Amino acid sequence: MIELVIFDADGVLFESGESNIAYYNAIFAAAGEPPLTAAEEIASLSYATAQVFGERAGERPALYERMLEVARTLDNTPFLKMLRPPLALRPFMLELKNRYRVALATNRSATVPALIEHLELGGVFDAIASARDQVKPKPAPDILHLCLARAEVPAHRAVYVGDSPIDLDASTAAGIRFIGLGSRVTHQHQVAALAELPARLDSLHAALGRNSLSR
Repeated sequence: MIELVIFDADGVLFESGESNIAYYNAIFAAAGEPPLTAAEEIASLSYATAQVFGERAGERPALYERMLEVARTLDNTPFLKMLRPPLALRPFMLELKNRYRVALATNRSATVPALIEHLELGGVFDAIASARDQVKPKPAPDILHLCLARAEVPAHRAVYVGDSPIDLDASTAAGIRFIGLGSRVTHQHQVAALAELPARLDSLHAALGRNSLSR
């Protein structure tokens, strides 16, 4: 049955399209690069910063290092203020913790501590794993494996809530059940909005319990 609910960040806990685009465009401008293309804007919603930088830099290592340097010194406050949570996250999470443990697994890296502080989620998560931990980003399963290890929960007792195909790929590779959120990913277990998640989790948890008793 379900013990741990692992959340992606962007597109799940908040909408971040405006924020991510502004963030990368600021870095690209400082590095002498044009703004994100339409394809890069889509990638910025799900992929790790290193992946976005790598795609833009291509065979230009000096540009890649320049973008990393800019990112390290950039004030993230304006971009954090652009995030759009769909509801009051802290009470939502604390209510969910009455029934499940909760964790965060995201392709974000250096911004994770400031993000958690900005969203007032300090002390809420039982485990956190991100690209900041120097593991392969999603769609590789490494971030999810690390999250499970830190929570000390086996994969079959966890659920990953994500909003993109790379979240689904990572969850499948890690052997974790998946719940899709929103319209960017399609799955048999799906919710349209974060507010619908507790009922969907409880339904899945109960179904797993019945299946276990019938064996």
